[in-house]
Amino acid sequence: MQGEVQIGGAKNSALKLMVAALLGQGAFCLENVPHITDVCTMAEVLESLGARVRFNAQRMEIEVNALQGRTPEHLVKSMRASVQVMGPLLARLGWVEVALPGGCAIGRRPLDIHLSGLQQMGASIALNGERLVARAPRGLRGADITFRYPSVGATENIMMAAVLAKGETVIRNAAREPEIADVQAFLNAMGARVTGAGTEVIRIEGVGELGCANFVVMPDRIEAGTYLLALLTTGGAGTVCSVRPEHLSPLLNAVRSMGAEIAVDGDRISVAAPKRLRPFGLVTRPYPGFPTDLQPQMVAAATQAHGRSELRETVFDQRFGYLTELRKLGAVARQKGQVVAIHGPTKLHGTRLEAGDLRAGAALVVAALAAEGQSLIHGSQHIDRGYEALERKLSGLGARIRRVE
Repeated sequence: MQGEVQIGGAKNSALKLMVAALLGQGAFCLENVPHITDVCTMAEVLESLGARVRFNAQRMEIEVNALQGRTPEHLVKSMRASVQVMGPLLARLGWVEVALPGGCAIGRRPLDIHLSGLQQMGASIALNGERLVARAPRGLRGADITFRYPSVGATENIMMAAVLAKGETVIRNAAREPEIADVQAFLNAMGARVTGAGTEVIRIEGVGELGCANFVVMPDRIEAGTYLLALLTTGGAGTVCSVRPEHLSPLLNAVRSMGAEIAVDGDRISVAAPKRLRPFGLVTRPYPGFPTDLQPQMVAAATQAHGRSELRETVFDQRFGYLTELRKLGAVARQKGQVVAIHGPTKLHGTRLEAGDLRAGAALVVAALAAEGQSLIHGSQHIDRGYEALERKLSGLGARIRRVE
């Protein structure tokens, strides 16, 4: 595989920016929004709450005026990110009722950090069957909140709730992911007063109301990493374009250690696979550590490295479910607890595979590209949640891949 591929807007930013718009009033315009199913689902969530959404190509227009606080169960259960409406709606309306969220089956992802933060800000929260009901009839108040774990979703949820709360809110042990800085910039463009995103301490000074804003979604670092690893795994060379290289430092360090040549030129990153891939040792951690969302793709790459690679997962407790499928291709991967050891290089052979979640599906595609013969991957709906036009972009790099209806 070789060539260039254009990277789209970040899924994990776009979804949160859409929700953040609920805090303001008026007409919003988001550019560089990826056309993926999660974004389309979130658009349905917003419309069910009273917003108007128009989405064409990578441009989304959102009109926010009168809102209601009850989310439809079938939409929330299909995508975990929809729980992010809790903070904004509670701050804006004083109440919200949301179904327990769904999403990828990659282990326990408790909501206690979200709920504890909202309770410290004065919300009362009750579980009514399969629905969470939160109320703050007198409004939220600022609080000094320390997270037991730097949860991305909780950091964004509490940050959004706090922009309309009375007084100052401080979030300690906050997640530091770049997408959180995108949310901060968007909120501030709407009239909020938020500082510290990207550090462990975020401060929010509550304001009385927010307006509207236009914004360009940052590039998707996970999409970029997936294509870089596809090029590496297949022994190819190519360039990912329209990226922010500083957001990919953990991955670039890892692939350099495997012997790959990396060249960075502005918003372009080029990779050239070595003749002999070296094995690696990695641990997934919250940003700025190695991202868990690239862990499965990295394991796929390890099947072509010469020697024993080892990867420890510390973020999600059931992220190795795809190993059964990877072994069907011929991979030698042994799991013990939260550690997987991969022995290579392995001659992979095409077969029928089942994608169980978003990033697992991407990893199976990467491995299948390196396999001899044809592979048929079921469960493409999982992949479509986070990758726009995956088969078209890979075909542009020389891959032989097509969608089977």
